[in-house]
Amino acid sequence: MSTGDDTSTEVATAAATVLVVEDEAHLAAGLKLNLELEGYRVLNARSVREAAAQLVNAAPIDLILLDIMLPDGDGYEFCRQLRAAGQFTPVIMLTARGTAEERVRGLNAGADDYLPKPFALPELLARVHSALRRRQWLQSGASSDLQDATGAHGTLEFGAAQINFDTHEVTAFGKPLRLTQLELDLLYYFSQHPRRVLTREKLLEGVWKLRNAPNTRSVDNFIVRLRKYFETQPDKPVHFLSHRGSGYKFVPSEDGKT
Repeated sequence: MSTGDDTSTEVATAAATVLVVEDEAHLAAGLKLNLELEGYRVLNARSVREAAAQLVNAAPIDLILLDIMLPDGDGYEFCRQLRAAGQFTPVIMLTARGTAEERVRGLNAGADDYLPKPFALPELLARVHSALRRRQWLQSGASSDLQDATGAHGTLEFGAAQINFDTHEVTAFGKPLRLTQLELDLLYYFSQHPRRVLTREKLLEGVWKLRNAPNTRSVDNFIVRLRKYFETQPDKPVHFLSHRGSGYKFVPSEDGKT
């Protein structure tokens, strides 16, 4: 049974604006038609340059469907540039490259989801709806799971860090930080499992939504980033601890209770 909040979320996601970045005209037209039939407003771009122009000149965009192979660049680099510039609009990558390594690469570039071609239309629409609904929850602070795990206002504090998962506001040592969605997701996942050793495989499955990924080293790279952001001495961490041969453990306090 739907609640009033569910209905308002459905309306908000249906009215969303989706930017389709795809240079194959037939596929772009099909995506536009089917998304519009679902109630979305759709903008098209055939290149990185056109996509950048749409983001600057168009009305606020709620979701980007991003092809990887574009005439003037690749989607990985474009996504990295968006995140580096503080643009955190959800991105779903669409590509014929469907290996686990390529999925990890896309997610590491800052994508929120990754769908290999050819894909089934119902799955694409479900992923679009899920991404928009999740964004709506984060903006409204309505995610009960988030509030249960991090407090009434969706916040996490440890050491010299303060994180607001609702607004994406992050400070460390008195200075604001810009984190990617994956970095925030990893922090959130750690906050749900404090003082527990989590394997790389468990983190990839819980945060990246990848099972049996052959390359688990991407987790190590993200841990290095978190230590750089939040540890007083990154080479002597007290919050993000390594367990040789096992994985990592998040310890919120520095009181030695590991």
